[in-house]
Amino acid sequence: MGRLNPTQTINYRTGGAIAAYRIVRHGGADDLVVQAAGATEAVFGVSTSIPSPANDRCDVVEEGIAEVEYGGTVTRGQLLVADAQGRAVAAAPAAGANVRVIGIAQESGVLGDIGSVKLAPGSLQG
Repeated sequence: MGRLNPTQTINYRTGGAIAAYRIVRHGGADDLVVQAAGATEAVFGVSTSIPSPANDRCDVVEEGIAEVEYGGTVTRGQLLVADAQGRAVAAAPAAGANVRVIGIAQESGVLGDIGSVKLAPGSLQG
């Protein structure tokens, strides 16, 4: 670690429990956020080091470099997507399939590591 540089952090209401260092997506209302649960969800940020219960508040890093929990082996430079628990994993879409990228890994790591991601949400087609 050591590459943390959040340049924009916004506070949202939570639509469900959100663990620390997890990728998030918008919920059913403009100011609602939920933990991401897969590579095809429209992700936009990462929760901070403080977990948030349902129907509470959550800080979300939306720009810059954020800390994120890895859900598998990640190599720096890889594009990252959310796994079913909102952890960051390497993007590997099947041919013709679309995934939603949260950003670019800034350091290598394995399952359970807290790594850093340069936030650059977008789409990738396999």
